[in-house]
Amino acid sequence: MTFREEIIGDCRLILGDCLEVMPTLGKVDAVVTDPPYGIGEDGGDKNRRRGYKPLVIHEKKEWDKERPQKQAFDLMREASFNQIIWGGNYFADFLPPSMGWLYWDKLMGGDFSDGELAWTSQKRAVRDFSKSPFAGLKGGHERQHPTQKPVALMQWCIGFLPDAQTILDPFMGSGTTGVACVKLGRKFIGIELEPKYFDIACKRIEQAYKQPDLFIEPPKKIIQEELL
Repeated sequence: MTFREEIIGDCRLILGDCLEVMPTLGKVDAVVTDPPYGIGEDGGDKNRRRGYKPLVIHEKKEWDKERPQKQAFDLMREASFNQIIWGGNYFADFLPPSMGWLYWDKLMGGDFSDGELAWTSQKRAVRDFSKSPFAGLKGGHERQHPTQKPVALMQWCIGFLPDAQTILDPFMGSGTTGVACVKLGRKFIGIELEPKYFDIACKRIEQAYKQPDLFIEPPKKIIQEELL
């Protein structure tokens, strides 16, 4: 099989199917990801029917028609020592019981969901984070994916994994987990099936390295190659 790969700093980005890519990676410290929930949030004109003028109308890509296969969740658990999986309530039949749930209060109101849940592999008390998904966005144009989460939210998640040096996101989307890793000085591996979002993720991560926190090393040379 052949995958397209981009290396940007300490981030390894792979365009391909995570079911095919994950078995080739070996073990990583942690998975932090936000898989499709299977609820039809993949752009198009759906957001217009909620009574709000959408900030951005995203192209209908059909990636949220159904949940990922159970195999994807089995592979994530096999490939990492710890996992944080957003939308965990949609995948409860694929995952073991957990006490360490995370809750994101989206501060939205209306007919939007009040928040989202993340399943974790950790034995800890439930914790919550409050932030609107649109906070700090200028007209919504920075929101380049229909279900894009705030970078601050993903940084908060990674904060529960202080010993995890390499983070894997097999459903990378527009690369928010990768941006959070850059800001926190962690290594990142991202997998994305949709070329449009893969290219967006590459650009966002490049930009994150161009505006680094003071303790982050400068980016290494960007390499593009084919994986066989």
